[in-house]
Amino acid sequence: MLESSTGAASGMAGTGKNRYAASHYAGLAAAQPVTPLAAIEATDIARTPTGIGELDRVLGGGVVDGAVVLIGGDPGIGKSTLLLQTLDHLQRLGLPTLYVSGEESGAQIALRSRRLGLPASQVQVLTEIQLEKILATIEATQPAIAVIDSIQTLYSDQLSSAPGSVAQVRECAAHLTRLAKASGIAIVLVGHVTKEGALAGPRVLEHMVDTVLYFEGDTHSSFRLIRAIKNRFGAVNEIGVFAMTETGLKGVTNPSAIFLSQHSEAVPGSCVLVTLEGTRPLLVEIQALVDSGGPSPRRLSVGLERDRLAMLLAVLHRHAGVACGDQDVFINAVGGVRISEPAADLAVLLAIQSSLRSKPLPKGFIAFGEVGLAGEVRPATRGQERLREAAKLGFAVAIVPKANAPKKPIEGLTVHAVERIEQALEVVRGF
Repeated sequence: MLESSTGAASGMAGTGKNRYAASHYAGLAAAQPVTPLAAIEATDIARTPTGIGELDRVLGGGVVDGAVVLIGGDPGIGKSTLLLQTLDHLQRLGLPTLYVSGEESGAQIALRSRRLGLPASQVQVLTEIQLEKILATIEATQPAIAVIDSIQTLYSDQLSSAPGSVAQVRECAAHLTRLAKASGIAIVLVGHVTKEGALAGPRVLEHMVDTVLYFEGDTHSSFRLIRAIKNRFGAVNEIGVFAMTETGLKGVTNPSAIFLSQHSEAVPGSCVLVTLEGTRPLLVEIQALVDSGGPSPRRLSVGLERDRLAMLLAVLHRHAGVACGDQDVFINAVGGVRISEPAADLAVLLAIQSSLRSKPLPKGFIAFGEVGLAGEVRPATRGQERLREAAKLGFAVAIVPKANAPKKPIEGLTVHAVERIEQALEVVRGF
């Protein structure tokens, strides 16, 4: 079947090339009349679940017909592995799939499928980098979903520049996007990343597609995170958590367990934060180490914003009388997660206070809340969900902003509501 698909691609290559050359910048459809927004019928978007729960969560429930998804990440982090697993599962459900590889041979892809425990996979594979042949093959085979691995390896005969150049990436992505919208075929583009971790190529590439996903995590760790940076069909900043096993990537049903330490007893400098990633509350351990520094004390933050750390230290000194000006301060979010929301402020300050005084916070303690420059503790979004998640995992004591105090008691959880950072530190000193 693969040979016939490839043959069809070769046979239709000229036709496909002429077709796309003739209508190089043609619109997707004829001009439509102007219509009031209220007169347009709004229907729910049909989704096809991939069978991989964590990936479905990030996508917003599944793959949408005609959607274009761009997924990037460091080399070797598992992009190709996850997509091959996804295509195999969809194929087993009876949906036609196509895997286009410009980086590996068919034999290499077959070896990976054997390692993943998929020896009888019927996923259609095409090893090609010429855009016109790929477009012709997709039109001939009509898959429900096609994966292009990767967009940087493709080239079009219409341009003389080398594969991977800005012009080639933009042109190839534009043609594939138009094909997806016109035919209803979902297309997944794999993108390379720069050494800074951003997607390589023109920034317009992210604007063209419907969804942008980033693979995060250390290649030396068994855990991987997929984060939605852009999603026209779901929530942004949603994350999926995976564990890399011998048979591929497996979804983690309780990701909070990854980001919590395994201390048998409470230790100084540790505070558990309830953060929100998309629609999912996660418990993450924030660790702080305050040590005597030299004339130029260091401020190092891993997983949190370093500039915000400097601001919080100034607030701690000015409004709570806790001075760290001559101390080295190191902050780390356990498990490699990156926290960008300001609700982490209170947990960071309590961890710093705990390390500075060498006094651990009580076991089963959590905190969240934004700290302002005036020393006030501001509320976090969806505070009730955060507290319920903490109670479900067995946490017993919480310090939260007053506005996030639950109206009804939460079984097993004692909540201390505070308005200012001084009050939070006073509560901690009383434990």
